[in-house]
Amino acid sequence: MSANKKTEAMTYEEADSSSDEEAQNNESNGKREHEEEEDDDEDMKSEDSEESYTDIYKGTEELQVEFEGRAPIDPDAEGISQLLQRLFPRAQINCNQLAQLLIAQNFVGSVICQCLDDGPESETDDNMVEDDTIFGITSVLNLTAKKEQTVIEQLRKYLLERAEKHATKQVHKQLCELLDNEQSHVGFLINERFINIPAQISVPLLQNLQQEIETAKAKKMKFNFDTLLLLVKFHRNAAKKSTSDEDQYTNAEEELLVERSKFSFEFTVDAECDAGLADESPRAKKGVLKPYRKLLALDAKQLPQLINDIQAFINGE
Repeated sequence: MSANKKTEAMTYEEADSSSDEEAQNNESNGKREHEEEEDDDEDMKSEDSEESYTDIYKGTEELQVEFEGRAPIDPDAEGISQLLQRLFPRAQINCNQLAQLLIAQNFVGSVICQCLDDGPESETDDNMVEDDTIFGITSVLNLTAKKEQTVIEQLRKYLLERAEKHATKQVHKQLCELLDNEQSHVGFLINERFINIPAQISVPLLQNLQQEIETAKAKKMKFNFDTLLLLVKFHRNAAKKSTSDEDQYTNAEEELLVERSKFSFEFTVDAECDAGLADESPRAKKGVLKPYRKLLALDAKQLPQLINDIQAFINGE
C-alpha cells in the first residue's frame, strides 16, 4: 500500500452543547477511561486541490486543518481504541487488542489524521489540534478467518447476543448462518470518525479500502468477503403520538447504506452510555437524542456500487 494516500480537505465542525460518549472496557482490557471535551462554535475548514467545501458550515470562527488518509501505525493505537470504544460503549470487547489487530494488517485500511504543514500560516491552527490525533478509521476485519482470536470471539459474541435480544427470529437466524458458514467469509466494516467531519471524506477512504481489498485478494490473502457487517451509530428523537420517530445518523452516508442492506436490526445503547452524556449527539429541541446502534448486512460484491451511491447521495443527485 502506498505510504501517501489521497489528501482530503474537510470542514471540521465542533458539536454544540454535546459531549463524546464514554466507553468503558472490562477489567481485563486495562484501558484507562478517557473523556474528550468538544469546544463550542469552532470548525476546521480547508480546501482540497480538486473541490472546495466552503459552503458546508458558516461559523463565527474558522480553523483551517487539512486531513489526510494514511496507513495505521503503532502510535495510532490509543486513538483507534478510543474511536472503537465510542462504537462499542461498555462492551466486553478489548478495543486495545482490536486496534492492534487493525494496525497489524496495515496493508488494508486508513486512519484520518492532520496533514501537517510547516509553513508559518499553519502555526496557530496546528497548535489547536494535537499532532497525533486520530480523527477516524476506515478498515475491515475478517470475522471468519480470524474467529479463533480472542478479540474477534468477543466481537462475534457481542453481535450475536444483541441479535438474539433485539432482532427478529429470522434476522437472528440469518446472522448465525452467516457467522457459522466458513466457506463464505464475513468482513466487519469499520467506518468511524469524529462527529461533524463531513461525509465527503468517506468516499476516498472507502475507495482506497476497496482497492486495497482487491490487491489483497490478488495476493491470495483472506479478504474475499461475501458479506460485510457494519455497525452504524444513530440517535433517535422519540416521536409523540402525532409524529414519527426522527433518526439522525452520526455518519450521514450510512443512512443510505441502511436502505441498501440485506437485513438489519437495531438496539439502544442508552443504558451503556454515562449519565449526562449525549453520545456525541446534539440535543433535540425537547430532550436529548437517545443513542442507538444498527447492524447492517451488506453485499460485499456491491461495495463499488455502494461507494458510487454514497458519492451521488453526498452530491444530492
